[in-house]
Amino acid sequence: MSTTLPPALRPYLTARHHLLWQEADAFAAEYVAPRVARMEAAPGRVERKIAEWMAARGWFGVTVPPAFGGLGAGHVAKTILVHRIARVSAAAAAILQASLIPVGALLRCATHEQKSRWLPRIAGGSLLLSIAVTEPLGGGHIGGIETIAERSGSQWVITGSKIHIGNNHLAGAHLVIARTAQPGVSSSQALTAFMVEADRPGLTVAEHRPALGLHGFSAGRLDLDHVRVPEDHVVGEIGQGLSVAQSGSILSGRPNLAALSLGLHEAVVDTTTSYLKTRPRYGSVLSDLPVIRHRIGQMEAHLRAARVLAYQAVHLLDLGVPCDAELITAKHLGHKWAAEAAQAAMELHGAHGLDGGYVLQRLWRDIQHTYAPAGTGEVQRLRLAETALHEDPIQWSEHVTAQTDWAPDPTPA
Repeated sequence: MSTTLPPALRPYLTARHHLLWQEADAFAAEYVAPRVARMEAAPGRVERKIAEWMAARGWFGVTVPPAFGGLGAGHVAKTILVHRIARVSAAAAAILQASLIPVGALLRCATHEQKSRWLPRIAGGSLLLSIAVTEPLGGGHIGGIETIAERSGSQWVITGSKIHIGNNHLAGAHLVIARTAQPGVSSSQALTAFMVEADRPGLTVAEHRPALGLHGFSAGRLDLDHVRVPEDHVVGEIGQGLSVAQSGSILSGRPNLAALSLGLHEAVVDTTTSYLKTRPRYGSVLSDLPVIRHRIGQMEAHLRAARVLAYQAVHLLDLGVPCDAELITAKHLGHKWAAEAAQAAMELHGAHGLDGGYVLQRLWRDIQHTYAPAGTGEVQRLRLAETALHEDPIQWSEHVTAQTDWAPDPTPA
């Protein structure tokens, strides 16, 4: 695969971003690639070593300000890491991006004391996080959350279950969204976010069950049976957990998944073009046939568009420019075009694409995992319709500017 930086991204990247791009490519080649076959051969095993190596480089603190021990590199830098690692292993990239969603929530919603307690450990690599929102019955419908948190003196007692929780086996703490109001209260005032350490009595992490793809990445179940946490573990205001969850989904989850889709998309196109250029047919090779070239051209057009969308959106986020719709678009179209490319690639490979030992089958399976998180395509289109109709009540991105000297100077209005 090419590691050359695309010229179209130059407006969004500084010299430090260029170095990080090279570092991520080198890391993926040296440390991630040799473990991919092992991860695929044992889908029931959670990959821990790659997480340790990324933690040692401080990458789980890529968006954490230097004052708390992090790199303070911003959202473009985060996208580079997820994108470049996903080209080699989407599972490894998923480990990184899943932990960065609750980190983003802490940066936006935690008190200074809470940041001082947790962020240095995240930046130092000794603490990974998960965000626990999705539930067995309500799925990703935040308003349908049934996990309950009740006051008990100076503590909160949490009971309920969460599923599809990324890094549930690696996380040392979970950002849990629970209901703290009586039934009938609006979701915007009924939920609260809590930091829950993984070793608290009553918290059970279910046995890892392999999914369709992302082998090595754990995204499973947490059960909370009267788990007690102190008052100072409430993140944000009581009753404002919906805002914590939504801001995490919009400002971290969507761009992270756009980056994950982009890495997979690039790997699909590279794999397919390499195959077609060497497959003999009719006295030449498959890539010389006009019908094949039309399909390659479509894949390439979508890849280039997805790449610019992904990086433009996080560039705007680093600058503090309102860009919720751009983040939504990057996630929505990034997955859509990557999935279409994977399907086209399977067809262009014929029976060879069905070989379980061939890379394309892994890429196709992994791409299916970027559709539902942070909102399905239907949800994304509804949000974009609200934007088009000028009905969107909140611009989450308007209140976020990455404190980083990695970002270029804002262009004067």
